[in-house]
Amino acid sequence: MKKYQVVGIGNAIVDVICPSRDQFLADMGIEKGIMQLIDRERAELLYSAMSQRTEAPGGAVANTLAGLGALGVRTAFIGRVSDDSLGEFYAKTMQETGTDFVNPPVVGGDLPTSRSMIFVSEDGERSMNTYLGTSAELGTEDVSLDVAKEAEIVFLEGYLFDKDKGKEAFKLLAKTCRGAGGKAGVAISDPFCVKRHRDDFLHLIEYDLDYVIGNDDEIKSLFETNDLDVALGNTAKICDLVICTRGKEGVSVMRDGRRADHRVKPVVPVDATGAGDQFAAGFLFGLLNGCDMDTCCQMGNIAAAEVIGHIGPRPQEEVTQLFAKAGLI
Repeated sequence: MKKYQVVGIGNAIVDVICPSRDQFLADMGIEKGIMQLIDRERAELLYSAMSQRTEAPGGAVANTLAGLGALGVRTAFIGRVSDDSLGEFYAKTMQETGTDFVNPPVVGGDLPTSRSMIFVSEDGERSMNTYLGTSAELGTEDVSLDVAKEAEIVFLEGYLFDKDKGKEAFKLLAKTCRGAGGKAGVAISDPFCVKRHRDDFLHLIEYDLDYVIGNDDEIKSLFETNDLDVALGNTAKICDLVICTRGKEGVSVMRDGRRADHRVKPVVPVDATGAGDQFAAGFLFGLLNGCDMDTCCQMGNIAAAEVIGHIGPRPQEEVTQLFAKAGLI
């Protein structure tokens, strides 16, 4: 038995969440519903414009690991924070929620810990404005090969592709894990991220990964098509397991070239932040426990429904009890 069931690598970001109106977004030049990278000056401006603030450790893969840790899965996170108050808060909170934070905070660095200003609209949609800070400097020197070898599964964050150092760290972790008998996969993260790095993504998926998780827009962006059937078919040609979340339309899974569509019970979101992250946690929990694809999808949907029912990107209820109530465990 390996030390870790899931090891993730991604941006270590403190989420600063605030309710907002669409007019406020327009006035501030914020594009609704996507993640935008911003500089330090813009981050300070948006932070000061927040009338209410809820702070929580975030980052897509880190949120997934927190969900898995709450489910009792042995997890570790490879990420980069500074030795400032936010960095210490981040590392401590990850440990407290059951995930080993394997990289100590960087001492004496020039860049602060990353943060994302998230504005939640009345319809639950979130608009993220992320200042990467020291996370953008994550590189191969931050990847512990011993940790990589001790992982059953590694889970990678597509946003790391925005810097070459992140790409190399990403590839090193995947290669080392697979070389030791584990499996590696990616959360695509964002259609705009795919647009920026399409060729690199496709090469990585075909030659270095065992599974891919993304929403319908992200999967379609991989092959520059508006036809999801075409995009899923093409992705399945280069990857054994493709999981595509489709909002209220459910989840489509391609495994070994065969497609199955899974229904979802629609839920009106309070805050959509973390929906995809917690879907991944539920799905990977099922995968680790040898569940069939339908059960994995049901677990993912239950975990996602829980997190969008409250403010914040991480579960507040005991999700295992929700699985038990649904007859899944």
